[in-house]
Amino acid sequence: MRYRTLTAMAFSTFAATVASHAQAAVTVLGNGVAHNCYQFAELGGNTSEGISDCNFALEQTTLSVKDRAATFVNRGILKSRSEDTQGALADYDQGLAMDADLGEAYVDRGAIMIVLRRYDDALTDIDKGISLGANRLQIAYYDRGIVDEALGNIRAAYEDYKKATEIKPDFTLATEQLARFRVVRRAADGT
Repeated sequence: MRYRTLTAMAFSTFAATVASHAQAAVTVLGNGVAHNCYQFAELGGNTSEGISDCNFALEQTTLSVKDRAATFVNRGILKSRSEDTQGALADYDQGLAMDADLGEAYVDRGAIMIVLRRYDDALTDIDKGISLGANRLQIAYYDRGIVDEALGNIRAAYEDYKKATEIKPDFTLATEQLARFRVVRRAADGT
C-alpha cells in the first residue's frame, strides 16, 4: 500500500496554520479568575481578555501548584491563538516544570513545536502526552499525524489521523486530513 498526500511545500504551510487550532485546556476547578482563564482556553472568546484573566490569576491570586501549572498551560493556549509562539512555549515550559504529569501540556507544546517546524521535538512531546493519557487523545493523534507527515512518514500519518477519528468520529480536522489520502493497493507481484 502506498499513501499519497500534499506536496512538501503545501504541507508546510498547512501544518503551521492548523496545528495550534487543536489544543486541550487543563481544567481548573472553582469559580475564580483561574477558572475563567480555563474557560477562555477551553471554550474560546476574547483572547486578550482571557490572557488578562490568566495574568491576574497568576499574579494576584493564591493557587495550588496544580492549578498554577494548569493556568500557565491555559495561558499558553491563549498566547498560541494570538500567534505568540514564544510566549506560549514559555508558558507550557513553566506549567510542565511545576507539574510534569500534564499530558495535555505536552500535546499543546508539541503543537507549538509543529508551528516552529521542530518536528522531532513535537514528536517527543506528543508521544509523552499520549503515554500520560492526555484527556483528548484524538488531538494528540491528529497532531502526531501532522508531525508524521512533515517527517515523510505518510503511512504513520494516515494511521494517526485514522486513530483520531476512531477516538472521536466527528473530529472534523482529522476527517478532513483523511480525505486528502488515496490508498493505492499494490498487486502481490509488486506492480
